[in-house]
Amino acid sequence: MHPKELRIADYTYELPDEKVAKYPLEVRDASKLLIYKNGRISEDTYQNIAAHIPHNTLMVFNQTKVVHARLLFKKDTGGVIEVFCLEPGDEYADIQTAMLQKGSVRWKCMIGGAAKWKHGMILQLHCKPHVILFAKIVDRQSGSFTVELSWDNEAMSFAEVLHYAGKVPLPPYLHRDADASDEERYQTIFAKEEGSVAAPTAGLHFTEGVMNSIAEKGIEKAMVTLHVGAGTFKPVQTETMLEHEMHAEWIEVDEATLLKLMAHLETGIVAVGTTSMRTLESLYWIGNNLFHNRQPDFAGIAVSQWEPYDSEQAASPFEALKSLQLYMQENKLQRIVTRTQILIAPEYKLRIVKGLVTNFHQPQSTLLLLVAALIGKDWREAYNYALSHNYRFLSYGDGCLLWA
Repeated sequence: MHPKELRIADYTYELPDEKVAKYPLEVRDASKLLIYKNGRISEDTYQNIAAHIPHNTLMVFNQTKVVHARLLFKKDTGGVIEVFCLEPGDEYADIQTAMLQKGSVRWKCMIGGAAKWKHGMILQLHCKPHVILFAKIVDRQSGSFTVELSWDNEAMSFAEVLHYAGKVPLPPYLHRDADASDEERYQTIFAKEEGSVAAPTAGLHFTEGVMNSIAEKGIEKAMVTLHVGAGTFKPVQTETMLEHEMHAEWIEVDEATLLKLMAHLETGIVAVGTTSMRTLESLYWIGNNLFHNRQPDFAGIAVSQWEPYDSEQAASPFEALKSLQLYMQENKLQRIVTRTQILIAPEYKLRIVKGLVTNFHQPQSTLLLLVAALIGKDWREAYNYALSHNYRFLSYGDGCLLWA
């Protein structure tokens, strides 16, 4: 069956609100870990995850950093308009470039209370250290707005202004405002590249102790970047996947990581998080196009939603990654920065990833489809087990290690 024909109603389950973790555990790596391998389920905690991963495996982490994407502007009348920063305007080459802008920047946003924002009105937000942030709508798209954000301290970058002016963008299903503890806990310990509006939550369980145990066992580590968009929370609202449009997200990978991936195709690659898995599988399809002398749209969307299912020619994983590496060398590129719209769903054939560390996801979500692509119909057995054994679900919840 082509994924376009998948009925999202077949990928649902009952998730009681009391199973949703509203706050993280006090200790990151104390979270429970469900291990699925060869149709069997076992249990442990993240503290011991290295015991379940073979020597010389490559674990790939997403080093994106969550930004303070929620901006709350107060009108003179006392009403509040929320501006949720999604991604930079089309005039910027990537998120990092937009984050470094000084004085002003244009950003695509969702707006809460947009009806109260009258045409031509400029909103103001006073924030530390003595900075005033201004907002003006410059364009309206389907489902979002382009907002021009400017500030009165031109020595400060947008990244700095956002840090002072914004709030941590907790997932909407937590039904609470962020508090001081979320500043640290809704961020991985290896977060580096600013740009996400949601955490790559599988990485939240990793501590320095866990990372050391991984290294001591001879498990290799690599970093990629996928900036998580708000679309990751968006449930599929169409009857079949044909009508659902995947959100595009920025990815960034350097040549050193490509070399590590090529060296571990036989020994095994484990993606930490669905974002890492989407990045790695996207690299295959970018390289596959280059192998067949087709130029990916690096400036736009390099991997479209249906490309993995509609492409007739398929290079081997090594051929694809090698083609991408040669392209980078020929064009003197140290890193690839582009966007991917890849949808990983049953019957997707994995090219790069052999295992996945991930949390438990919302019913009828594209993330649940990704899990089903990895372990097939056993996703339901794994989720039923977690529900009946007091696992905590979603962003601050427990997780699992799934082997294809």
